[in-house]
Parts: sequence; C-alpha cells; structure tokens
Amino acid sequence: MKSDDSHPLEISQEVARAQRVPGDLDATQRQPYTIPSTRRRRTAAVVYMIGAAIGAGSVLVGLPAGMFVIVAAMVVVAIWHLASAWRIEILDPEALETANRATEFAVGHASGAVGFDGWRARPIWNVLVFSADEPPSQRGLVRVDAVDGHVVEMYTEDVASSQ
Repeated sequence: MKSDDSHPLEISQEVARAQRVPGDLDATQRQPYTIPSTRRRRTAAVVYMIGAAIGAGSVLVGLPAGMFVIVAAMVVVAIWHLASAWRIEILDPEALETANRATEFAVGHASGAVGFDGWRARPIWNVLVFSADEPPSQRGLVRVDAVDGHVVEMYTEDVASSQ
C-alpha cells in the first residue's frame, strides 16, 4: 500500500475526545516550547551535598570510615553539578537569527536543537540551515553558544556537490 505524504494525518475533535487523546499529542495546538532550565542542576547539587553531610555525620556516630569515599564522591558530583549549571540566555529564535546572519546565503528553512558540549556541559544550539531557493542549493550547520550567543563553529556546503 502506497502512502500519500501530501495529506497529513488528521483526527477529528470528536474522535480525539472519544479516545481521550492527550493535549500534548494534538498537532493543531501551537504553544511556545520552553527548554528545561539547566539551573535545575543546582538543586541536584544541594541534594548531593545534603547526602554527603548525612554520610559524614553517620561516620562520626559509628559507621565505617570507608563511608568517607562515598561522601567524597558525592561532593565531587555536587561540585560538577554546580559548575555545569549554565543559564541559557539565547533561545531558539535568537539562535536561528544568529545562524542566518552567519551564513553567506539567504536562509530559507532552518531547524535548531540544543545540545551540550564539554565536561561542563555548556549548552550549544545546533542549527541546520538551508538556502532560500527551491530546491535548496546550499545547506549548513551553525553551532551557536546558548550562553552568550557567539558562533562556535559553522559548516556549509553545496547540496549538489554532496550527492
């Protein structure tokens, strides 16, 4: 059976209600997407520090001294969580705009996804860009720092040369 990609799958509202389709699966809803904050890592760091304090206190009241290895590991993980709690200042519209300015061609379609780079997990936008002509003659990847907005690296190529 051949599928027809020109017609998207649509479910009537009556069927969706009858089948209790969750609202987050409704493709017709257009809500802004928010990226989970990496600042939540600070909360994790506090939890690890509390665990380390409880472990150290337990050793002082009679548990084996070998527990200090676990306490030290928990402190190291807490410090890493604090060091990697970057604040994402650049959101996707700004990252797409920065990528558009960075390329040498007029950008038509573009898509961005946030990733993390390095041992401190610095947030980086990976923006795929395609030229505005139809069909696109050029494409590229622009990596935009999500903390301060500078272009980390960029790669562009002709579409015809890659086939």
